[in-house]
Amino acid sequence: MIIVTGGAGFIGSNLVLRLNELGYDDILVVDDLSNGVKYKNLLGCQISDYLDKDVFLEKLQQGLYRGEKIDAIFHQGACSTTTKWDGRYMMANNYEYSKTLFHYCQEHKIPLVYASSAAVYGTDTNFKENPKFESPLNVYGFSKFQFDQYVRRFEGKLNSQVIGLRYFNVYGPREAHKGSMASVAFHLNNQIKKTNKVCLFEGCDGYANGEQRRDFIFVGDVVDINLWFLDNPNISGIFNIGSGRSQTFNDVANAVIAYHKQGSIDYIPFPEHLKGCYQSFTEANLESLREAGCDYHFKTVEQGIALYMEWLNK
Repeated sequence: MIIVTGGAGFIGSNLVLRLNELGYDDILVVDDLSNGVKYKNLLGCQISDYLDKDVFLEKLQQGLYRGEKIDAIFHQGACSTTTKWDGRYMMANNYEYSKTLFHYCQEHKIPLVYASSAAVYGTDTNFKENPKFESPLNVYGFSKFQFDQYVRRFEGKLNSQVIGLRYFNVYGPREAHKGSMASVAFHLNNQIKKTNKVCLFEGCDGYANGEQRRDFIFVGDVVDINLWFLDNPNISGIFNIGSGRSQTFNDVANAVIAYHKQGSIDYIPFPEHLKGCYQSFTEANLESLREAGCDYHFKTVEQGIALYMEWLNK
């Protein structure tokens, strides 16, 4: 059995579908369907069971899975709303829950691949998996940073594989339920269909209009890297997962416009509430990933957006 927490979410549901393609169907999906729209992400998926995230944790702590062979846990579940400032909720949901899973996996020698985030870096532009470059700008980033730090305490003393994947700006199919936190590509597609225009922020932090740069990564690439580590169980560590190249928001907008063969860009004032807690530049340093032996070739914005637009608009 493979367990995917957050399995009805964006990355989790894409991971479940890919596992199905590889022949896996004994999959336990764990999630929180308070946002019931997420069920749509599981349509077409082959799974053996679904459990609410709190029920799953109770069953785990009661030892109800000790007689079953768990091949791996992909821990994708988290509150990923970067503008949410309820620190007690964020730490309980993202940090304490992850610690419980970590210790269960160590006790029972189960590989654990969990979702970290590039939000741990804040405004530092080194993007190297090292605490001296990590200073999150929000409590979401702090919750991810703190769990990474917790895992680091066990370096050299692990009983089974533990992989932390620091996702950069992921976009692609099955993210509509995220609402305002869905990718810029998703929102631009909706805008151009409605008004024949797309909106980007005006310049900030010394960048011209729409020229802020992010490392945008297609969700299919993210899924492939998760599964690469499943196939390489002797590797543990924390790794950046991005394309390794930064591209501008203008690049994303122009790729959306190119797909629709129409549209123009409007620039809107930079929001006050984001000033001081916004990453104007991200670019994954892939040295650690490459040193681990992963030579995966990541899609450019132009390649990934073309695939995503085809899926969204078919």
